[in-house]
Amino acid sequence: MLGLPPISPNSHNPPESMDSLLFLCARRVVAHRPLPALPADLYPVLFQAAFLDGRPLVLRDLVATWPFPVLNFQRLVGHRELLRDHPCKLCVQAVILAVVAQVRRELEEPSCHSSLRVLDMTGLPDSTSGHVPDRMSVWSGTVALAKACIEVSKHQREFQRRGSKRHKGLSGDDTATPRPPGIAIHADLFVNGTSYGILRDALQTRATGPLRLKCREFQAEELSASGIVTLLESLDPSCLRRVDLRFNNLGLNGLSVILPHLSRFPELCSLKLQYSNVDVRRLTPETAVGIRCLAGQLGMLPSLRELNLGSSRLSGNLRQILCDLRAPLESLELAFCSLVPADLAFLSQSFHAPALKRLDLSGHDFSQGLLEPLRLLLEETSSSLLHLDLMECRMADSHLDALLPTLRRCSRLRFLGLHGNRLSMAMLKDLLQKTLELRDLQLVVYPYPMDCYKPEPPAESGWNFEEVVDEELLAVAKAEFNQILENSRRTNLIWTYNPYGHRDLDYFSL
Repeated sequence: MLGLPPISPNSHNPPESMDSLLFLCARRVVAHRPLPALPADLYPVLFQAAFLDGRPLVLRDLVATWPFPVLNFQRLVGHRELLRDHPCKLCVQAVILAVVAQVRRELEEPSCHSSLRVLDMTGLPDSTSGHVPDRMSVWSGTVALAKACIEVSKHQREFQRRGSKRHKGLSGDDTATPRPPGIAIHADLFVNGTSYGILRDALQTRATGPLRLKCREFQAEELSASGIVTLLESLDPSCLRRVDLRFNNLGLNGLSVILPHLSRFPELCSLKLQYSNVDVRRLTPETAVGIRCLAGQLGMLPSLRELNLGSSRLSGNLRQILCDLRAPLESLELAFCSLVPADLAFLSQSFHAPALKRLDLSGHDFSQGLLEPLRLLLEETSSSLLHLDLMECRMADSHLDALLPTLRRCSRLRFLGLHGNRLSMAMLKDLLQKTLELRDLQLVVYPYPMDCYKPEPPAESGWNFEEVVDEELLAVAKAEFNQILENSRRTNLIWTYNPYGHRDLDYFSL
C-alpha cells in the first residue's frame, strides 16, 4: 500500500471509487484494530473506508491521530448520495467524541497538540429523507455538537479552576492556565423549540470555549422572534450563507424584529421565509408600513441572491417588497403566494428576470389571467433559467401548449416540475418530444396523465381531488415515456411522476 498514489485531504476531487485498488486495500486495513503505523497520505481513504463500512472505533482512532489541519467530513466520505445511503449515526458520533477527547487532552497536557484545527461537518444529509435506519438527523446532529461544546467548555472551566489554585499555591499569584488553540467545528445548525436551550448555551461558549461552532446554514422552526434573535446574535458572522426560518408564524411584525440582525452576516446570500404567516392582500396603513420596513431590511443584505417567500399572500405587492434589493436575485421561490398579473409583469420587467436561475411559481392558477404574464416572464428568463417549478397550477393541455414555444427557448433548463396539473398523455408525449432538444434537461416531474385516472363523477368545480389513478395505465404511460427516451438516446433524462423521489436542486449546487 505504501507505494500507492497519495490523496490530498483538502482536494475537491471525488474520493476514491469503491472499486479502486486503493479503496479495496483500505477496507482490508480498517477491518482490524489497532491500526498499524501509516503514512499521512493514506488517512483520507482510510477514513472513507471506515465510514462506509460502519467502523466507528476505527474512525475514533483516525481522528485521534489526524495528521492534517482540516477534516472535511463530506469531502472525505464522498457525495451526499453515499452519506444518504449508509447508516452513519454511530460514525458521526465517533468523530465528534474523538474531537472532544483530543481537546480534553490538549487542555490537560499543553504539550500534546494535534494537527487538527478545523472539523467541517457541513452538508450532511437529513436521515428523515430516506429509508436507511440508524442515521443521524440534522436535528440530532446539531444537539450532539452542542452537547460536545458544552461538555468541553465545562471541562475547561474546571481544569482552569484547578490550575489557578495550583499556580496560586505554588507562586502566590493567580496566573491563568494557558489556553490551547482549540478546534473550530463548521456545521449546518437546525433548531426547534426542543433543542433551542442547548444550542443557545453551546453558542454562548463560542468566544472562549475550546470547541467553537461556526454555522454555515441556520434553520429554525417553531421558534419565537426573540428566540431566533438570541441565536443569530450568538453566531459567528464570518461564514453564514443561509438562514431558513420556516413554520415560525412570524408575520410582518416578527420579521421586522429578526431581519435587522441579518445585516451582520456579510456572506448571507440565501434567505428562506416560507410559512411565515405574511398576508398583505388587504392593504391597511399598518400593512403598508410593514411592507416598507420589510423591503428596507431586505435591501440591507447586499449579498442576497436567493429569496423564498413561499405561502405568503402577496397579491399585488411584490414590487414593493423587492424594490430595495441592491443586486438581482438568482433564485426566487413564490409558491402559493396568491400572485396577480401585476406581480409577474413587474418580475418580467425587473433586473431580476435575466439573472434568475431558479423560479418556483407552484400553486398559482395559470388557467386564468396569469398565463400570458408567465409566458412573458419566461421569455425574459430564458437565457439563465435552470430550474422551473409549476406544480399544481391548474394547467390543462391548451395552457401548456401555449407555453411550450417559450419553454423550448429556455436552453439551459435542467429541471421542470409540472406535477399536479391536468395534462393528457398526448400533451405529455408532445412535451417530451419537443424538449429533447434541451440538452441540459436532467429531470422532469410530470403529472399523472388524465388518461390514467379511473372514471369518477366530476366534482362541481371540475377539479375532483378524489380521483383514483389506474396503476396499470400509469405503468403503460411510464413505459412509453421511457421508450421515447431510449429511442432518442436520452436515458440520462429522468421523467418521473413522483415529486418526492428525487434530490431537490439546491441553489448552491446550480
